[in-house]
Amino acid sequence: MLFRRRKNADFWERVRTLVWPRRSFWRSARYFAKRALRLRATPHAIAAGIAAGAFASFTPFLGFHFVIAAAVAWVIGGNLVASAIGTAVGNPLTFPFIWGATLELGKLILYGRHPSSIGPMDIGHLLWKLEFSKLWEPFIKPMVVGSLPLGIAAGLIFYVLTRWTVAAFQEQRRRRLAERARRRALAQSGAKAMAG
Repeated sequence: MLFRRRKNADFWERVRTLVWPRRSFWRSARYFAKRALRLRATPHAIAAGIAAGAFASFTPFLGFHFVIAAAVAWVIGGNLVASAIGTAVGNPLTFPFIWGATLELGKLILYGRHPSSIGPMDIGHLLWKLEFSKLWEPFIKPMVVGSLPLGIAAGLIFYVLTRWTVAAFQEQRRRRLAERARRRALAQSGAKAMAG
């Protein structure tokens, strides 16, 4: 293989790379932004796809963000590839803040300021035993309810920013290609005049 590692990564190196990339999160974010800008679709489709991915990142259904984003993008006329890129809003750096905000907002919406029925719980034990019914009421249900307004707000913000950026990028690209075609036509007409 042409671009293989000289030394294979061990288990801990793979775990570290999964949590913290070798280069940086900023480089990954720039890559995703450039990838979204270069999609061949309308500014609305790209922006709607990114917004759908951002919305899906706020839901507590961690293994299903791509599926949720694709379904929302399909409903609102977004690009499916852009929806997958938009799910990068939810990452190891943002998930603790997203989950905390959705849980607290969901508790506030469902139970008021200080819910008395929810006390401290051993979440690790419940996750280990997979007692979903005991996790639903105190955690998952408030996170689902809290994720809706926060996800919609994030989706709207990402839609506006992405649509404006993609429209400007595509217009600049159109002008650049038109200028290149004009120069090429001038060069060809000049070559024909010299030959004739």
